[in-house]
Amino acid sequence: MTRVPSLLLIEDDDAIRTALELSLSRQGHRVMTAASGEDGLKLLKEQRPDLIVLDVMLPGIDGFEVCRRIRRTDQLPIILLTARSDDIDIVVGLESGADDYVVKPVQGRVLDARIRAVLRRGERETTDSATFGNLVIDRSAMTVTKNGEDLQLTPTELRLLLELSRRPGQALSRQQLLRLVWEHDYLGDSRLVDACVQRLRAKVEDVPSSPRLIKTVRGVGYRLDSPS
Repeated sequence: MTRVPSLLLIEDDDAIRTALELSLSRQGHRVMTAASGEDGLKLLKEQRPDLIVLDVMLPGIDGFEVCRRIRRTDQLPIILLTARSDDIDIVVGLESGADDYVVKPVQGRVLDARIRAVLRRGERETTDSATFGNLVIDRSAMTVTKNGEDLQLTPTELRLLLELSRRPGQALSRQQLLRLVWEHDYLGDSRLVDACVQRLRAKVEDVPSSPRLIKTVRGVGYRLDSPS
C-alpha cells in the first residue's frame, strides 16, 4: 500500500488555506494546517510531516523566521509561498533555508507538482558509494559522511550533491542542475541553485569561503572535484 505524503501548510489567509488544503487532499496528500508561524512551529513539534508549505507573510513571526527556526534543528523540505516576487524576498527566503518557492496565486496542481518533485529527491538509489577527500556519499543508503560523521542534509542538498558526484570534474550549468535536481523544465530561477550550493558548501567544505570540493565554474555553473 502506497504511503500518503503528509504536509504541513502554514498560511494565514483562511480562503487560500482552505482552498489549498482541499486541492492538495484531492491530489492524495494528508494535509495539516496552521494559521500562524507560532502555531505551525507548535504543530511541527507534535507531528512529523514529510514537507512544509510555508507562507511568507504571516502574522507574528514571518515565514522567513519560521524557516530559519526549523532549519536550526530539522532538515525537512520547505516550499515557500509568496505573493511578492521581489528579488530580495526570494533571496532572503532561499538563504533562510527554503528548498523551493512558488509565487501566489498558485493552482493546487502546480503546487502538487513542486511538492512531488521535492519528495522524489529523497528516494533511494541503487548505485554504489563515492569518496571525495574526507567526504563519503552512500547512494544506496542516501547518506553522506564527513570524517566519519553523518551530515544532516535536506533532500534538495543531498540530490544536488548526488548529481554533481555522478559527473566528477565535469561542469554542470545552473539550468542543467535545475532540471536534474528541481525538475524545472523551463528557464528556471538560477538563484535556487546558487543558494543551495552555498548551504551545501557550509556543510561539506572545511572552509566554505574557499571551497575545495564544490567549485564555481565562472559563467557556467558548478563542478565537484576531489581535493588534491
